[in-house]
Amino acid sequence: MLRSMNELEDCAIGAIDGGVGHVKDFLFDDDAWVIRYFVVQTGFWLYSRKVLISPIAICGADWTEKRLLVAITKEQVRHSPDIDTDKPVSRQHETEYLGYYSYPSYWGGAGLWGSGMVPYALYPGYGEDRSGLSNSRDANQAYMRAERASHSQDDPHLRSCKAIVGYHIHARDGEIGHVSGLLVDEHTWSIRYLVVAISNWGLGPQVLISPEWIHEIRWIDETVLLDLSRQSVKEAPHYDYSELLDRQKEIMLYRHYDRSGYWSDDSEQALSGTAQRRSSKSKATTTPV
Repeated sequence: MLRSMNELEDCAIGAIDGGVGHVKDFLFDDDAWVIRYFVVQTGFWLYSRKVLISPIAICGADWTEKRLLVAITKEQVRHSPDIDTDKPVSRQHETEYLGYYSYPSYWGGAGLWGSGMVPYALYPGYGEDRSGLSNSRDANQAYMRAERASHSQDDPHLRSCKAIVGYHIHARDGEIGHVSGLLVDEHTWSIRYLVVAISNWGLGPQVLISPEWIHEIRWIDETVLLDLSRQSVKEAPHYDYSELLDRQKEIMLYRHYDRSGYWSDDSEQALSGTAQRRSSKSKATTTPV
C-alpha cells in the first residue's frame, strides 16, 4: 500500500522495550528512489537526540495509531553511532551504522535492497537455516565487513524527503508546478510518486509523477526536469489525498502517459526495471550537494 509522506511524518517508533521517538524526516537514495533511513527525534530519555532508524529494522506497523514497530532495543539506540542528521550522511557513516546493527549493506545488488526488493530480508537471521549456523554466520559477517569497507568512500546519494517538497517542476516545454508531497510503498519503502501541484500558488489540481519520468534533478536550482510535456501533465488524472489510490487508478495513470507499470508478477522484470532506472539516472547530469 502507498502512504503519503505527511501520513508517515510524526509516526511513533516503538522499540522492543518501549517508545524511541517520532519520525521527523526521511533520507532517500536519489539513485534508486528508496527511503534508506528515518530521521527520528528521540524523547527526553535520550536528550531529544536525532537518530537514524533503517527500514531493515521494521517488524510491524499500527497505522491507526501511527506507530512503526522496530526489532531493536532502546539500549541499542542509545549507543548507536552518533551521526549529525543535519549534515550529509557519508558512506563511512553508513558503514559504521550498518556494522553496529550487523545489517548487510543495501548497495551493490540488482534489487532495491541488495539482491532483494524488501528491507526486512536484510535483517540478521532472516530466512536462515539454523543447522550449522555458527560457521556460516561468521563467514557472512566477515563478508559484510569486507563489502562495506570496499564501498566506504562511495557517494551514498542520500537526500532529505522534506527538502524536496517545494521544488519546481519543469516539463520539456516549460514550468508546470511544484512538488507538494511524496507517496511511499510501505513494503519496499520506495518512493513511487511525487505529488505535483499544477500551480505555484497551491490553487490548482494535483497529479502524480513517477521518478521514472524524471529526466534530471538540479539540486542547487531546486528544480525537477520531466521527460513529459506540459499538456500531458495538465491532462493527467487528478490526485486526491482523501481517496484511495488503487491499482486501477495507477493503470489509468500509466496508460495516460503510455508507460509500462512498475508492478509485475515477474520478479526478473521488476529487477530489470530497477537496473534500467539506475542506468538512465547515471546518464543525467546532476549537481552534487
